[in-house]
Parts: sequence; C-alpha cells; structure tokens
Amino acid sequence: MAGGRAGGGLLRVLGLTFGLAMGVGAVIGAGILRAPGSVVDSVPLPWLVLALWAFAGAHALLTANIVAETMTALPRSGGLFNVAERAFGPFGGVLVGWTDWLFNVAASAALAIVCGEYLGLIFPALAPHVAAAGLVVAALLFALNWIGVREGSAAQIVTSAAKLALLLGLVGAIFLLRRAGSAEAAPGGAGPIGFFAIVVAYQLIVGTYSGWASPAYFAEEEKDPARNMPRALFGALAAVILIYLLMNAALLYALPVDRLSRSELPLAEAIADIFGTASIAVVAAVAVISAMGTINAGIMLATRILHGLGRDGFVPALAGRVNRGGTPDVAIGVSAAATLALAATGRFEAVFLAVGALSIAILVVVDAAFFVLRWREPGLERPFRAKGYPWLPALALALDVAVLVAFLLSDKRSALFMALGIAVCVPLTLFARRSRRRAAR
Repeated sequence: MAGGRAGGGLLRVLGLTFGLAMGVGAVIGAGILRAPGSVVDSVPLPWLVLALWAFAGAHALLTANIVAETMTALPRSGGLFNVAERAFGPFGGVLVGWTDWLFNVAASAALAIVCGEYLGLIFPALAPHVAAAGLVVAALLFALNWIGVREGSAAQIVTSAAKLALLLGLVGAIFLLRRAGSAEAAPGGAGPIGFFAIVVAYQLIVGTYSGWASPAYFAEEEKDPARNMPRALFGALAAVILIYLLMNAALLYALPVDRLSRSELPLAEAIADIFGTASIAVVAAVAVISAMGTINAGIMLATRILHGLGRDGFVPALAGRVNRGGTPDVAIGVSAAATLALAATGRFEAVFLAVGALSIAILVVVDAAFFVLRWREPGLERPFRAKGYPWLPALALALDVAVLVAFLLSDKRSALFMALGIAVCVPLTLFARRSRRRAAR
C-alpha cells in the first residue's frame, strides 16, 4: 500500500531513513551544546560524567525495548497514548496524549526562541529581535509541514544529516587540531560528590536524551512499521549515544574541568584555538541547524498526537482531518497557534516546567501498560517482542520510576504541576466518553 492512504487518511509514504532522521532530530538539539558544562558543574569527575551519559543511553535503550513491542503491536498515529488507552482506558489515553502534545508545543516554542538567540549571534542586526526571528523560523517550518508529509519528512532528513555531520566534524577537529587542556588542572581537585548532585546531573542528561521515542508516532505513515520502527528506535538511539559520548569526551579533552563547569557554551571555547574569533559564529550556526531540526520534529509530533486524539474522540473530531498532502491540517493549525503564542510571549518556561514531570511520567505509564497488556492480552500480535522479558522491561520500569521520584523530590513544584496536569485530564476524559456514546448511537 506504499504511496496510498492509511485508514485515517494519512499517507503511508515514510521509511526507515525518515525514522532514523526523526529519532536523531528530535533528540539532538541545542541542549547538547549547553548541558555538558552544567553536568560537570554538578559532578566534576570526568569518568563519572562519561559514565552517567553512557548509563542514560542504556536506560533509554531499555525503555525503547518496551516501546518497540507496544507500538508495533498497536501501530497507530499519535504515539504512546494509544498504548496507555489500550491498557488503562480513556483516562490513561488522555493523560499521556494531552501531556505529550503540550510538551512538544512548549518545547518547540522554547527552541524557537533559542534559535532566534543564536541567529542574533550570527547576524548582530537580529540581536534586538530575538523573539521575532524565532517566530519566523517556526512559522516557516509550520508552513512547510502544512504543505505535506513529504516536505516535512525531507526537512527532517536534511536537518538531521546536517547536524550529525557538523557535530562529528567539530568533534574530530577538537581531537585532531586542538591541544589537550587536561594539563590545566582544576585548583584543589574535586571534593566529595553527594547523591543529590548526581541526581541533578542525571536529570539534565535524561532531558538531553528526551525525544528518542519519536519514530513510534508515525506508525500509520510508515510503509512497514513492524520492520522499520524498531530499527529506527534502536538505530537512532545508538547514533545519539555515540555523538553524546564523543562530544563530552572531546570537551573533557579540550577544557580543564573547572573551566568546562563554568562555561555556558563549552563547544565554542573548545574550538576557539581552531577557528579563533569565528568560534561563536560556528557554534551558533550548528545550534541553529540543530534547533531547526528539533523544532521540525516537534511540529510533526504535536500534529500527529492531536490528530490521533481527534480520531479517537478525545478532542473534537475535526482535529483528525487530513489534507491532500497527508498533513492533519486542523491539528497543525492548532499546534502552530499554541506554539507561536507561547514563543511570542517569551513566558513559556512555566508551561515547560508544568509538563516536565508529566513527560517523565509518560514513560512510567507506558512501562506499566506493557506489563498489563502482556498479562491481559497474551494473544495480541506482537511483531517485535521485548528482549529479556520480564527482567529487562522490569529494570526499565524501575529506572523510570526512580527518575520520576527523584525529579519530584528535587523540585517540589513538580508535584503540584503533576496534580494540575492530571486534573486537566478529567474534563477531557468526560468529553471523550460523551463523544463515544454519541458516536455509538
């Protein structure tokens, strides 16, 4: 059925290349350019820094093992809310779907402003107009995706390939052309590192890995989801883990720990001896391309989530409408309005914090749904079966619960935000139940 329409009106035209590009593009954003310094500030031991980045990658792979099984068993547009609904009913679907959509909208708004800030570093004339520059970038990407899924897919593939090439090139340049900075020892050495400091560092790293499940959101548009989705999930994660480890190793090689811990843009400092005064502009260009790829991924994800919610009656059915290009046009219009409004105010931080805890909770819900479906629906067709069942999936659940608890304990506001987020799901669930009752008459 390649090139034709899937059951909900979506075009089944996407392949493995897009899945890999989506997985890489949704994860590798501007965060990797800033996070390494903050992580080292919390845990100033190079071996521990690299161990935490590697452990977070392994943690993501364990949860991807669960997502690959559940989403190939339930290959529907909109992503993880389909799994939650199947296991826990309408409330589970609303909780995951609503949170997921809001998170992607808020993340895209945040990245639009980040993109504007870096454009101001490249073109000083834009510096007083950061918000406007970011809005223009986001609006252009929304317009491109409005045209059709092929155009959005092409943008994702190009930006993901470009960011990989640029980051690998800069890492290679640091190792080959820059003098090691390790001889510049940090004064006094590192003192004892507490558990809380490790938790803070790990939360930063986990946030930088977020988005790895994105290939699973396009199951109805994949030519062969049973085959391509697991490959895209694990292949993209492998590439991201490699890039993150190489980037951190390069920064630790180039800069002394105390200097790296104080740097807001460590990559620019690491390549300063190579590119001189142009270093900031070089890194800013990489950041713009990275941010554009992640914004494009967020646009495509938010649109598919809202499309799926409309198709299943969680929001008005109009959100499930698809245009001739294969894009859910009402869903992308609503997502664009919300994203651009948040970016224009510059006050999206509160929204981003409000859904932060819930975004972690999504994985906990999906992990639990995996075990519920294995127990309740043993006969469900599963093209991919999670490896190491039940021990590896149980380890994934334990790790995700631990991260969520640590997140809530380290930031008490997160508990309040989570309660508010769950409260919003109640009226949406009631709406969904009424809509389904009316449709059944």
